[in-house]
Amino acid sequence: MELLIVMTLLALIVLALMDVFSSTQRAFRASVTQSDILEGSRAAMDMITADLRKMTVANGNTSYANRDVNFCTVSNGFNYTPYGSPSYLPLLQSLPGSPNSSRTNLLQYFFILGRENTKWTGTGYVVDTTSGNPLYPLYRYHWEIPTVNPPRMLFTNFLAQINNGTWTNMSHLLDGVVHLVVRPSDANGVWLGNAYNLGQFPPLGAFFYNPSPNELNVDFSGAAVPGSVEVQMAVMEDRALARATSLPFTTPVPLSNDRRTIYLSGQSGAVHVFRQTVTIPNVDRSVYQ
Repeated sequence: MELLIVMTLLALIVLALMDVFSSTQRAFRASVTQSDILEGSRAAMDMITADLRKMTVANGNTSYANRDVNFCTVSNGFNYTPYGSPSYLPLLQSLPGSPNSSRTNLLQYFFILGRENTKWTGTGYVVDTTSGNPLYPLYRYHWEIPTVNPPRMLFTNFLAQINNGTWTNMSHLLDGVVHLVVRPSDANGVWLGNAYNLGQFPPLGAFFYNPSPNELNVDFSGAAVPGSVEVQMAVMEDRALARATSLPFTTPVPLSNDRRTIYLSGQSGAVHVFRQTVTIPNVDRSVYQ
């Protein structure tokens, strides 16, 4: 009888220790995964900010048909990604403790013109919203041409890559990017959004399009570049992303009763948000006068 009691107590102790060990292992794995997500996201943000600081002007034609684009940002659902596919709908996520509040994740793709000695460089960033596995992959486009060629070739090639969905021609940086927005500001730090029209005028060579949805679509040409650009990026954790990938998703446009959409809408706590404002050194303040 005493031996049975001792064995029972030992078994209970072993089970308790195993539970503690398992919890520690789960916490360790979650910590390592989170560190990887943060490290990869910071690296992507550093790359974006470094490319933005290299932004330069082509000093080309400012007419819409023949313009050389220095910087451009467009909402994913505006025209492309890829051409002819159903429009992307922003991911809405409910906020913990706020049943009547939600977070709207938006996605934009953007292009940056740079120059290195005798070469024009074109760099672009885009999230593939048509991919089912992996979900929300972030791609980086980069191409160089001699300065004897018109730099508009870089921009049109970037759009062609997105139109045709040729993601293999770009560098795959990160998965789970559910929010990517760039907000250009003028030389005084005023966001070039709806409020910019209040007593002010857009710079020569800047073409504005209808917000879609509620974010500015604009490109800069001629001698115009933003004075600064705010970058916002939100990345989902690996475990939540893997779970979402395993859920059925049969429609190209998310529906209210889609299981993947329902799951992602409740995972705002698994999203890490990064934000940084980048000053553009090559801004010409005279174009904002």
